Amino acid sequence: MPEITLSQAVNQAIAEEMRRDETVFLIGEDVAEAGTPFKVTSGLVEEFSTDRIIDTPISEPGFMGLAVGAAMTGSRPIVDLMFGDFLFLVMDQLCNQAAKIHYMSGGKLNVPLVLRTNLGATRRSAAQHSQSLHALVAHIPGLKVAMPSSAYEAKGLLKTAIRDDNPVVIFEDKLMYQDKAFVPEEEYRLPFGKAAILREGTDVTLIGTSSMRQVCEKAALLLEQDGISAEVIDPRTLVPLDEITILDSVKRTSRAIVVDEGHQNFGTTAEIASRISEKAFYFLDAPVVRMGAMDVPIPFSPVLEDITVPTAEGVADKARKLVAGELIHVL
Repeated sequence: MPEITLSQAVNQAIAEEMRRDETVFLIGEDVAEAGTPFKVTSGLVEEFSTDRIIDTPISEPGFMGLAVGAAMTGSRPIVDLMFGDFLFLVMDQLCNQAAKIHYMSGGKLNVPLVLRTNLGATRRSAAQHSQSLHALVAHIPGLKVAMPSSAYEAKGLLKTAIRDDNPVVIFEDKLMYQDKAFVPEEEYRLPFGKAAILREGTDVTLIGTSSMRQVCEKAALLLEQDGISAEVIDPRTLVPLDEITILDSVKRTSRAIVVDEGHQNFGTTAEIASRISEKAFYFLDAPVVRMGAMDVPIPFSPVLEDITVPTAEGVADKARKLVAGELIHVL
């Protein structure tokens, strides 16, 4: 298998699906000649022309509404939203229209649309370009939410999303576009609602979304030096969420830490931790620990920004205390 970047994996997935299905098109700001600010779509316009790789004006509500209409009438649009922070601009089109049309039409209409966007801090982009807002859309019935953690997941999940008859939102971590992973050359797709066990363990389960998967893997290596065996799980999709894999793991290890880059209050960590507490309560030897971003706007200052999101050292420290029983009465 060749080793490619996450950016290349996304590009490949789009190109392969556009060759396979002529109803697929890409729309967004600077997706054609510029290839987006992250150069993810570079080269696609040369093959598919501006008829299918469509640059738009700076009007997120406008081109999102256009894509919803196109999806309802037979196309499969991929919408490129330059920054995840711009979700606020398209919430009506996404959450009030795309997510509900199938239900409001009695199942007669579908919206096979993919919204690609990103998340992640520590890029020095300040408060309005550094947010991780996946919990917002995961809260809306009718939307599916995928969070690839490497080039392998990025390609496999995107291809699945494009062929899905429901609206799907995919969040890619903007700091991972140049990270490399082995990706099969042959056709493959990753199913939604199927988590990956990346490392088996017996003492504690570490559940990490998106780039927090790597944070959990690094924490597991630190814990191994202390004789603590950590199991690492990547949910891959939040909606649908693979409860079975997560619960089975926690039942084996009796402890869990959920790590996510979204703000901790009312977020992804809360939802996953709640399900573990409800459905695996009698298997737990300690409370479920949540680790998310600090509940402050992301600072521009590098020193301050770096302490707002979970780190491998922080996760490992929590896990040591959890295994030692030091957090039982503190929490």
